[in-house]
Amino acid sequence: MLSRISSTVGLLLLALALTLPVLALLASWSQFDAAAREVLAEMSRTVLPDYTVTSVVLCLSVALGVAVVGMATASAVTLFDFPGRRVFEWALLLPLAMPAYVVAYAYTDFLQFSGPLQVWMRESFGLRGRVFPEIRNTPGAVWVFTFSLYPYVYLLARTALTERAAQLMEAARLLGAPLSRRIREVALPLARPAVAAGVALALMETLADFGVASYFGIQTFTAGIYKAWLSMDMPLAAAQLATMLLALVALLLWLERRAQQRMRFASLRGQRAGSADAQPVPLSGGRSALAWLACALPILFGFVLPVLFMLRPLIGGWEELPWTSFVQWAGNSVRLAAISAAAATVLALVLAFAVRTRPGPLTRGVVQLAGLGYAVPGAVIVVGLLLPVGWAQKAFPDGSIGYWVTATVMGIVWAYLVRFTAVALQSAQSGYARIPASLDDSARMLGTTGAALAARVHWPLLRRTTAAAALLVFVDVMKELPATLVLRPFNSDTLAVVAYQLARDERLGEAALPALTLVLVGLVPVIMLSRTLRQR
Repeated sequence: MLSRISSTVGLLLLALALTLPVLALLASWSQFDAAAREVLAEMSRTVLPDYTVTSVVLCLSVALGVAVVGMATASAVTLFDFPGRRVFEWALLLPLAMPAYVVAYAYTDFLQFSGPLQVWMRESFGLRGRVFPEIRNTPGAVWVFTFSLYPYVYLLARTALTERAAQLMEAARLLGAPLSRRIREVALPLARPAVAAGVALALMETLADFGVASYFGIQTFTAGIYKAWLSMDMPLAAAQLATMLLALVALLLWLERRAQQRMRFASLRGQRAGSADAQPVPLSGGRSALAWLACALPILFGFVLPVLFMLRPLIGGWEELPWTSFVQWAGNSVRLAAISAAAATVLALVLAFAVRTRPGPLTRGVVQLAGLGYAVPGAVIVVGLLLPVGWAQKAFPDGSIGYWVTATVMGIVWAYLVRFTAVALQSAQSGYARIPASLDDSARMLGTTGAALAARVHWPLLRRTTAAAALLVFVDVMKELPATLVLRPFNSDTLAVVAYQLARDERLGEAALPALTLVLVGLVPVIMLSRTLRQR
C-alpha cells in the first residue's frame, strides 16, 4: 500500500514538472489586470498584426511547399521504378540531418551581395549592384523550411503508399484505369491523411523555429517572444505571445492526431484489397528523367548545396579556425546532451514500466502529458520556466531560486526534459510492445515482481531500444537552439548557440565549423531510420 502511494505521488510530481511551462503560461492570465490589458492592446495596435500575418503567410507557403515536394518524392519512389530509386529511398531523408538555421546560414553566405556567386557574376559579366534579390526575407524562409522539412511528409506518405497503394493501383490497372487516373483517384486520396499529418508536423517545426526567423529578420511569434523578453524586458507581453503561439501549436497537434487516426482507418479498410505481388510501374525515357529530377532536386537544395556552401569557407580558412574554442563548445554540447539523454531515457523507462504494470488513468494521463512535450516550442518552454522564477523571486529575494534555474544546468536540462522526454518515451513504448505479456506472467509466478521484474526480465530485452532512445535525445539536444540560447549557464556556449551567434555577427566562415558538426551529428538518426525502413 505504501509503495503504491509513493508511486502515485511520484507520478503526480513528474506530471507537474513536465507540464509546468504550460501551467505557468495559463496561470499568468490570472494576473490579467489593467496593465496587462494595456500591454495586449498596444501589441494589437503595433506588432501583433505583423506577427499574425507573417506567421500565417509563412505557414501557408511552407504547407504548400512541403506537401508538393513530399508527396511528389514519396509517389516517385513508391509507385514507380526508375534508375536510382533505391538510392533515393534513403537519400531523401538526408535533409532531416540539417537544422533549418544551418541551411539558412549556408544559402545566405553563398547568395548574399558579398557572396562568391554574386561577386563572380559582377566580375565576369561587368554587372553592377545586386544580381539576385535578398534571400533574408519571408520567401527565403519558405525556401529553407520547404527543403528542410519536406521529409516529414515524404516519410509518412511513403509509408502509407507502401502499405496499400501498389496493391490498389494494380487492381485499378486490371480494371482498365490508365496511369494518370490511378494516381489521381487511388494513390493521392489514399495518401491524403499522411500528407496532412506530415504537413502538421512541418508547421509545428516552422512555428517553433527561432534561428531562421531571427537571422532573416522575420516577425514571427517566436521571434517576438524573445524580443519582448530579452530586448524590451516585458515578461507579460512575452507570456501573452507565448500563449498565442501555444494555441496555434495545439491546433496543429489536434489536426495531426486527427490525420493519424484517418491513416489507421484507411489502412484497415484496405487490408483485403489488391494483390500481394503488385510491383512499381517501370518508367523509361522522359518519364524516368522527370522522376529522377523530382527526387534529386530536393536532396540537392536541402542537403548537398548547403553542405558544399559551408565547406567552402571552412576549407578556405582552415588554419584560422578556433580549434581550442571549438573543443570547449563541443564539450559543453556533449555534456548537456549526455545528461539530458540519460535523464530522459530513465524517465521514459519508468513511465513505460508504470503503464506496463499499472495501466490506470493516472499513469496513462502522465504518459500522454509527457508525450505532448515535443510539440511545445522551445520559446514557450523558456517563458513557462522563467515566469515562475520571477514569481519566486518575490518570495525569496535572495535570488536562490533564480540561481538554480538560470546559473546551473538545472534549468536547461529541465527544459530539455520537457521537450524531449517524448522522444525517448516513444522508443521505450515501442520496445515494450515487442515484449510478450506472457513473460511478465511467468516471472510473477516465479516470484519476480516490481523492480526485479524490470531489471531481470525487461532490461535485457530493452537494451537496444534504450540505446536508440538515448541516442535520439542526444542528437535533438545537440541541435536545440531556442531554449539553450536563454537558459544555458554562463560560459557554457554550445555548438548550436555559437553557430547562431557567429552567423548573426556575419562571421559565416567561422560558423561553418560548428554548423557542419551539427550536421554530422544529425546524420546518425537519419542512418538509423533509413536502415529501419530497409529492414521493413
